[in-house]
Amino acid sequence: MQRLDKLIASQGTRSRSETVRLIRSGQVTVNGAVCRDPSAKYDADTCVVTVAGQPLCYQKYVYIMMNKPAGILCVSRDPKVPTVVDLLPEEMKRKNLFPAGRLDKDTVGLVLLTDDGDLAHRLLAPKREIVKRYQVRLDAPLSDEHCRAFAEGILLADGTRCRPAELLILENGEQPLAEVRITEGRYHQIKRMFGVLDRGVVWLKRLSIGKLVLDPSLSEGESRFLTDKERGSLE
Repeated sequence: MQRLDKLIASQGTRSRSETVRLIRSGQVTVNGAVCRDPSAKYDADTCVVTVAGQPLCYQKYVYIMMNKPAGILCVSRDPKVPTVVDLLPEEMKRKNLFPAGRLDKDTVGLVLLTDDGDLAHRLLAPKREIVKRYQVRLDAPLSDEHCRAFAEGILLADGTRCRPAELLILENGEQPLAEVRITEGRYHQIKRMFGVLDRGVVWLKRLSIGKLVLDPSLSEGESRFLTDKERGSLE
């Protein structure tokens, strides 16, 4: 059971005070009857609520896939720079959304946005060793020695030992394309790993987090809600 004002405010961008005004002005119905009491409690899973004539589709949590473009901060909010939350269309925005696992500002690809803190904690917990896949373009050729170094676990310049990772050469040449699979997410980790091997990252894109794979139909900057199947794959 939840207070009516809290139930409505949790589902979108309306503030609690705006919601209270709507309720008291008679613009909210519950199970077909107008309710003017913001403190009235209802079961969100069984009641039917309309707000200003529009049905309220209650979801306890939301899960959004975004194809992040370069130049956008992977945080909830920033007073000076656009963030991934700012990119969402208004109908998808909701209070308390945050990215579950960050990407560097100039890295593109899969970002999961949610307000489900428990799920994010499980996804990011090191002991679960969830694989994150990336495509990377580099500034110099790769060899089998680089692949072996990743497999053994790169020792970063600050003395941190990375877990064993997988490096697959997709296209070699002066600016090779490779796939990297890691089970952790240290600050600028992939760039730092290649830096130890005297290779610079020209372009980096996250393809997947565990079983959640970036939808190829999403252009950079676009988002959509996860399907039930995708949501289930996160558990």
